[in-house]
Amino acid sequence: MNSDNQLGLATVLRSFLADYLPHQKEYSSNTVWSYRDSLKLLLRFVAGKSGRVSRVSLADLNATSITAFLNSLESKRGNGAATRNVRLSAIHSFFEYLGHQYPEHLEQSLRILSVPFKRTVRRTIDYLEADEFRAVLGQIDRSRPAGRRDYLLLAFMFNTGARVQEVVSLKTTDFRLVAPPTVKFLGKGHKERICPLWPETAQLLKQHFHDCGFDEHEPQLVFRNQRGAPLTRFGARLILKRQFQRAAQVQPTLQRKRLHPHSLRHSTAIYLLQAGIDLSTIAHYLGHTSLNTTHRYTTINLEAKRAALAKAKPIATKSAKQSGWHADEDLLQWLESL
Repeated sequence: MNSDNQLGLATVLRSFLADYLPHQKEYSSNTVWSYRDSLKLLLRFVAGKSGRVSRVSLADLNATSITAFLNSLESKRGNGAATRNVRLSAIHSFFEYLGHQYPEHLEQSLRILSVPFKRTVRRTIDYLEADEFRAVLGQIDRSRPAGRRDYLLLAFMFNTGARVQEVVSLKTTDFRLVAPPTVKFLGKGHKERICPLWPETAQLLKQHFHDCGFDEHEPQLVFRNQRGAPLTRFGARLILKRQFQRAAQVQPTLQRKRLHPHSLRHSTAIYLLQAGIDLSTIAHYLGHTSLNTTHRYTTINLEAKRAALAKAKPIATKSAKQSGWHADEDLLQWLESL
């Protein structure tokens, strides 16, 4: 493995992560960091027991070594197929870039791009029914500042259906709290969207601003931890997990659900759908770039399924008990009658 090869790999990696992804593709910092981590894992695996990543070259990154790396994620690191596919997606993106920018590596890139994703089990999406969300809010102790912040965080996320990162990045200047109240989000791909707020949510925000001594005209991060530092998405995740677990003690249906921060986003989508809002409006509300992403909520709307079932008459009835097959002279005739 000569230094020329290593120089080539280092150069391509640097341009891919520092220029192509953040500036040309306009990916968020979190996405760039995710791609970086996937490529770091790959390089460490290819470096082997020596651990000398500095000696890995582009030639060492081939379909065979990458397939071995993906298999090791599952066998040695205990990753599932979904995580495996996330790592492969980052690798595919890197070699797609390599093939475009350096045609001499096109054949190598095409071979790696042919490494397939693994089929995953599509799990059902859990969300909070209206009474379940009321139970979550009802268990929060609002006599303490931390409790009032938690209450606001959950109420605000349900109102807007925003992503956790979008919420923790909000500043006071992103809000309009006079009628009609709104909030401006910076979503994926640096796309801005404005979301309306319920008057009740606006009132909670006004009280929060007052308690924290915020000036609406000075850009300050709205959500903070108990030490006064900016609340991270990991901190928000812990808050939501704690509140979900607490509510599950009084609302048993929550114990059977896999709840996480994105569950509130799903809950908002279903709530809007049940209120009769059209899919196009919900897509804009949530910041979806594709209507197909929003359309999946029609398949998990239990209320709509219950309503459809109520309109349909059951086929099975409490009719007279049919005689057993042994009472029929013709077994085939009995089978036809079923």
